Amino acid sequence: MTAQVAETVLRVAVLLEAGVTPTRAWDHLAKQGDLQASQVVNAVDGGARIDSAIAALAVEPAPEPRRRIRIARVDAVGESVHARERRMWRDVAAAWSIATTVGAPLAPALRSFADVLRDAEESADEIRVALAEPTSTARLLGWLPAVGIGLAFALGFDPLGTLLREPAGWACAVAGVGLLMAGRRWTSRLALAAHRDAVMPGMDADLTAIALSGGVSVSRARTLVDAARGADADDSAAVRDTLLLSEAAGVPAVELLRSAAALDRHRARVDGRLRAARLSTKLLLPLGVCTLPAFLCLGVAPMFLSILPSVSLPLP
Repeated sequence: MTAQVAETVLRVAVLLEAGVTPTRAWDHLAKQGDLQASQVVNAVDGGARIDSAIAALAVEPAPEPRRRIRIARVDAVGESVHARERRMWRDVAAAWSIATTVGAPLAPALRSFADVLRDAEESADEIRVALAEPTSTARLLGWLPAVGIGLAFALGFDPLGTLLREPAGWACAVAGVGLLMAGRRWTSRLALAAHRDAVMPGMDADLTAIALSGGVSVSRARTLVDAARGADADDSAAVRDTLLLSEAAGVPAVELLRSAAALDRHRARVDGRLRAARLSTKLLLPLGVCTLPAFLCLGVAPMFLSILPSVSLPLP
């Protein structure tokens, strides 16, 4: 779904390069079955500007009561697909608004921005793939205590009866369930910290490059970017350093900003791989401190308590 955003923007750019007006470009895509383009056309027909109509695609609909828990679970391990798509549409609206305000050629700006969106999405996908393996392994090992109980039943023991009838079983049950819940919570917190999602790296630099390509001053470009992005605006040190370098060297800042944005996305990829490597190591802590002891309390201890009364100890 998120890849479709870049595809739609690219198709609009190609139509604009062919001489089609912006409104007609969106109308052509809507007639081809593009749902987002249809929403844009309906909003424009209602009197909205195109950039406002695109920004409306980023508005989060109110979830149905039955879906709220499921959506919360998706967001608990990383940004949901729909949230990423809405964020991309906000950036597309910002790029469109800035380009039309400064008078920058809209078609080249959108074609370049489509490449930016595709690159940013590939970067985000690489990070999620790197983090998927340790997270999935932790979830799988979280079922180890349940496997222990099933193994006890398979061997002919009654672990649930032992846990519920014997005082020692009560202690094992309380300890095992407590350790299991603590381990799951600990694992979730580690995974959530590793899956942190921020705004797409380098986006401010790319939007500033679009603004400067229209011939406005640096201060005006930064003002337009901050106004267009709103709460997503980020006073990036990389953008400031790049603008200072451009001023000191006396060279245009547009290409420098685009290269700085590409470098930011590369760094994000590297940071994601490093976080995945660190997560694999950190997940050993809840496994050793909580999950394995819970397996012993809920799976091994009931078998031991079941056979203990039948064991006769020789008297001295």
